[in-house]
Amino acid sequence: MIKKIDSPYRENNCFFCGKNNVQGLKLDFYWDDELKEAFTEYLPERRFIGLGDILHGGIQMGLLDELMGWTSFAVSGQMAVTSDFQVRFLSPVYIQEKKIRIACRVISQEGVRMTMEAALTNRDGCRST
Repeated sequence: MIKKIDSPYRENNCFFCGKNNVQGLKLDFYWDDELKEAFTEYLPERRFIGLGDILHGGIQMGLLDELMGWTSFAVSGQMAVTSDFQVRFLSPVYIQEKKIRIACRVISQEGVRMTMEAALTNRDGCRST
């Protein structure tokens, strides 16, 4: 079963999820109970173009980081802050008017500390983790 994760933020000004941020992405986040993962989909915008038609790596990293916070919220009821972040860009993510999927799951948890794994994948299977 898939359900939308309701935002705990009243201001709605976040760059990634805030509905009131005119420059923001206005993303919605979902929890897939069967896969035990949070996810969102995003149609990359040309304003975030990097080299060539590649989605800028900083935006990719921001999408992954934001989703990790939402994953923490879905699992524990609390947003998290990132203390360590490692990214491997496995292939370019091109801006092609196709949505990308960002998914994250908790792979271990010890008290309030969580280790997560997230992936950003386009419809052609190209991904960053």
